[in-house]
Amino acid sequence: MLVSEILRPNVVTVSPLAPLREAMQLMRKHGVKSLVVEKQHAHDAYGIITYTTILKTIVAEEGDIDLSNVYDVCTKPVITVPAEMDVKYVARLMVSQGIRRLVVLKGNELEGIVTTSDIVGSILEMADMD
Repeated sequence: MLVSEILRPNVVTVSPLAPLREAMQLMRKHGVKSLVVEKQHAHDAYGIITYTTILKTIVAEEGDIDLSNVYDVCTKPVITVPAEMDVKYVARLMVSQGIRRLVVLKGNELEGIVTTSDIVGSILEMADMD
């Protein structure tokens, strides 16, 4: 099975220059726990910001989220995988690196996101078919 078969194509993105408050509002509005941080130019890298990252920042800043923007706290560059990679290798990468989501690229452009839940869900679906 390939990543392209299980990825989530409708990724919510955010500008690296956006304030953290805006990122939190986007997450809430779209019901997601992470946002892909947009590239600033063709040779830039994608990033990611998650609930956990924001929570750590809130604790560190003693509750004041208006002191930081997305670029200050996001993980950049984010680990990416090609859409045509076999899911078993993506699962190994996620386990070995202790991460729960990866950005999926087709060429050098954003194709989607894949999470551990997506992988486990696809395994369960395959088991139900047997």
